Amino acid sequence: MDLPPHMKKLLLAAALAFAVPLAHAENIPDPPALDATAYALMDYASGEILVGSNADTHVAPASITKVLTTYIVFDEIRQKRLSPDDEVLISEKAWKQGIDSSESRMFVQVGTRVKLIDLLRGIIIQSGNDATVAVAEHVAGSEPVFADLMNQYAGKLGMKNSHFADASGLPDPQHYTTAHDLTILARALIHDFPEWYKIFAEREFVYNGIKQPNRNLLLGRDPSIDGIKTGHTSEAGYCLLTSAQRDGRRLIAAVMGTKSWAYREQASLELLNYGFRFFETSTLFGPGKPAQQTRVYKGAADEIAIGTLEPVAISLPRGNADRLQVSAQINAPIVAPLAKGQALGTATVTLDGKTLKTIPLVAMDDVPLGGFFHRLIDSIRLWFGW
Repeated sequence: MDLPPHMKKLLLAAALAFAVPLAHAENIPDPPALDATAYALMDYASGEILVGSNADTHVAPASITKVLTTYIVFDEIRQKRLSPDDEVLISEKAWKQGIDSSESRMFVQVGTRVKLIDLLRGIIIQSGNDATVAVAEHVAGSEPVFADLMNQYAGKLGMKNSHFADASGLPDPQHYTTAHDLTILARALIHDFPEWYKIFAEREFVYNGIKQPNRNLLLGRDPSIDGIKTGHTSEAGYCLLTSAQRDGRRLIAAVMGTKSWAYREQASLELLNYGFRFFETSTLFGPGKPAQQTRVYKGAADEIAIGTLEPVAISLPRGNADRLQVSAQINAPIVAPLAKGQALGTATVTLDGKTLKTIPLVAMDDVPLGGFFHRLIDSIRLWFGW
């Protein structure tokens, strides 16, 4: 049996919840000194923060807020409560939001109906506040109700230090996040909606004859960068949430509160370059890499693969991966019936004797009960410890 997406996310989150800070490495230089209020650099595969400054300090997210708005819409589409072809009515509030935010609008007109997919591109590429309000109203009936939904999603995603008051990211004392939380959001976006994520790499969008360029200018400077979102208000400063993939590795950077759009790009690129250059990622377990095969008693199969249903990795300063040691502790004896995803033990990852991570291990397949005589023989074996 295959687990539903929300169960897979829970299992992955459980595995990553046991992560501890990376071992100190003396063989790599210090990270770049960035003139930013806060920043965080995450390894996508492991979910670990490689470097950061004020990474858990409250900051204003400005239009990076819209990443959560789009995440919610993608989830609604996945659950078939919305369709990309839905015709969304543009309210006066949504239209006025665009007029009041002349630099962040999609130029939709009050009283018209616009396809949801077009509004999504208007949010992602052009950062249209008018499109954002229209979508929030379409999903939840009103923007305040949508904000409540945003906070529910933030809690489920593990954004522990965030609170949202609107869908666009307008200044509000109760609207805040952290650089760390934004990398968590970006990781979930890429993991949960890889097909939708491709929109974040689109360089421009034409709507109603108006060409609207992507505000993330790093998309044109570095081919490895494929997202994600810019943000700016006088309160937040210039902010950028980015992701890049090089040689099979993906990193996510959140740089908050810089003094110019040019510097937020420079700082983000410096941070990504540093992470790719001086850190490495090792995949520990996953669907194609179980921890071990283990004896099963009284089952239709005599052995079962034990590991994790989602890939689990660890990030290390370069040159340390070969010194990793992994030991599994299995709750033996294992007796059928077993369900895929059932907890069966843990694995401990150490480096030079220091524990880096403890990972829950689960059954990677179902094992139903075996036949009567097989169960009888295994009962005898268990009794005598064979």
